[in-house]
Amino acid sequence: MPSLRIILFLLLTLHASAARKPNVIFILADDLGWSDTTLYGTTKFYQTPNIERLAKRGVTFTRAYSASPLCSPTRSAILTGLSPARTGITSPNAHGPEVILKAEVGKKGPPNEKFISPSVVTRLQTSYPTLSKSLKDAGYATGHFGKWHLGSEPYSPLQHGFDVDLPHWPGPGPAGSFVAPWKFKDFDADPAIPDQHLEDRMAKEAVAFMEQHKDEPFFLNYWMFSVHAPFDAKKALIEKHRARVDPKDAQRSPTYAAMIESMDDAIGTLLDALDRLKLADNTIIIFTSDNGGNMYNSVDGTTPTSNRPWRGGKATLFEGGTRVPCVIVWPGITQADTRSDAMIQSEDYYPTLRAGLELPTAADQLQDGSNILPALKGEPLPEKPKFQYFPHSPGVPDWLPPSISVHRGDWKLIRIFHGGEKEAHRHQLYHLGDDPGETNNLAETKPGLVKELDALIENFLTETKAVRPVPNPAFDPAKYRPELEGKSTMQEKKKSPPPKKPAAPGWRAAKCKGEVKEGIIHLTEIGDASFLGITAGKLSGATTVRFRIKAKGGNAHLDWLPDGPAGKAQRVDFTIKNEDWEEITVKVPATGPVGVIRIYPPPQSPAMAIDWIELQSEAHKTRVNF
Repeated sequence: MPSLRIILFLLLTLHASAARKPNVIFILADDLGWSDTTLYGTTKFYQTPNIERLAKRGVTFTRAYSASPLCSPTRSAILTGLSPARTGITSPNAHGPEVILKAEVGKKGPPNEKFISPSVVTRLQTSYPTLSKSLKDAGYATGHFGKWHLGSEPYSPLQHGFDVDLPHWPGPGPAGSFVAPWKFKDFDADPAIPDQHLEDRMAKEAVAFMEQHKDEPFFLNYWMFSVHAPFDAKKALIEKHRARVDPKDAQRSPTYAAMIESMDDAIGTLLDALDRLKLADNTIIIFTSDNGGNMYNSVDGTTPTSNRPWRGGKATLFEGGTRVPCVIVWPGITQADTRSDAMIQSEDYYPTLRAGLELPTAADQLQDGSNILPALKGEPLPEKPKFQYFPHSPGVPDWLPPSISVHRGDWKLIRIFHGGEKEAHRHQLYHLGDDPGETNNLAETKPGLVKELDALIENFLTETKAVRPVPNPAFDPAKYRPELEGKSTMQEKKKSPPPKKPAAPGWRAAKCKGEVKEGIIHLTEIGDASFLGITAGKLSGATTVRFRIKAKGGNAHLDWLPDGPAGKAQRVDFTIKNEDWEEITVKVPATGPVGVIRIYPPPQSPAMAIDWIELQSEAHKTRVNF
């Protein structure tokens, strides 16, 4: 017969377990299209077994939308529950130097455009209530891992309610590459793992956060860098998928397939950790993407992906730009391995978590999203139109002038601001049930429905106080080219030769041609006396020079000039083993100021490429990322 003390202990343990708030994990893929996973039966080339594994634990949504066809607006909507129309964050400009906190009416437009786009907010203001702040106030440990792209200090995750931020990077994509070495400040690859993939490392750090906080509720915000450019991946995975390519398939990039596999592996790492830590039954997981798949860059001689059966892709308001994969797991709420056709959107996640977790809320807190708990339970959602506001014309395939769309049931209306005659708006109307590819514009045949849906748009813009595009007083009909709408202008830009610039700030490529491309300095037209040099600045005394180089294998050397360019060069030899990327370490036995460092390629090397260079003396360290 158990004692009363044991019975009381068991009851208190059960009560504590039942009372513990569920953990929250938000996994946001970057640029992952609706057809880039195996969830919807639209791909056989890309492989996502761990996303399928996640789907078996919860509900898969077939009509999930991002708030925008580009990343930063969607990210702001997830955190705030507010539409980009309200915040003014309508374009991914948060990595630039200009800080703009309020959208304003545009002042000037070129004569070939009928519109003037508004200015873009470039930082997520810290005054907004956010999901992370609400969870932190409710006692959650909060950690952000991966891409942010909503502003650097003082607008980083650390100012938006997160206790942890790795790699604390404000840029639009990974620093340099996905495969180590990377170029993040103070975030290096694991030296024990050669060619480590960034998502392997991010998942490892996320698991460490889970382990650290396994005995308390935590919010893990894992916003992946994958599968955004640059397009690179583990070589073995690229070759694996190269052997599987069907040249007739619109999805046929082995590099992109390898990137998706590493992304999926990272999700598997998180699921394995949840199971090992016995946290799966008390953890909410949301998985989705920030916008549709990329259809305008080139990799392996093709586009990264196809968003079939939808039209368009990233940076367009057609379905391919905003319909995204989505799985939600909420123990006790969702049923395992189920599907839902309910229409949901990025703005809905915060109000849903706020309601389901009873998070603290200010009485005057605005929300553009809806509580979708009924859909998670398999119940119908009250019909509510969904809006996407994108007042820009990016020039990608299937682009539109500044527009806004509304979905109501199977109907979708796109308003093109001032795209008609005499500054009137122009419209495109589609029935997605009959026309998923948005090929049959019904606007002229259903004027009554256009008027009805456009009134919804007008009310939405008024309610959100959106700063709208305005007519362009400098518009010249003679310069207007309507036939170019939807046609990519990116290739035309590539034909213009870029202005010549120095190889890299502070460096000089001597007796050869030097050019920086995608974070790597390339030396060509190399002769016997060609080198890459730098003034070492504050470096003094014995100095270690480390760099990542790709050149013809053989003997090479490094010169250093202790008294600057006029001094006598002293030489240190090193060897390049092969013609692949290789890290080299050279010891410079200086006793005073180092002066100038020069790196010479091996004799008869046709070219040399250097990714980064690090110089360290006893008192000073500097690293050059190109």
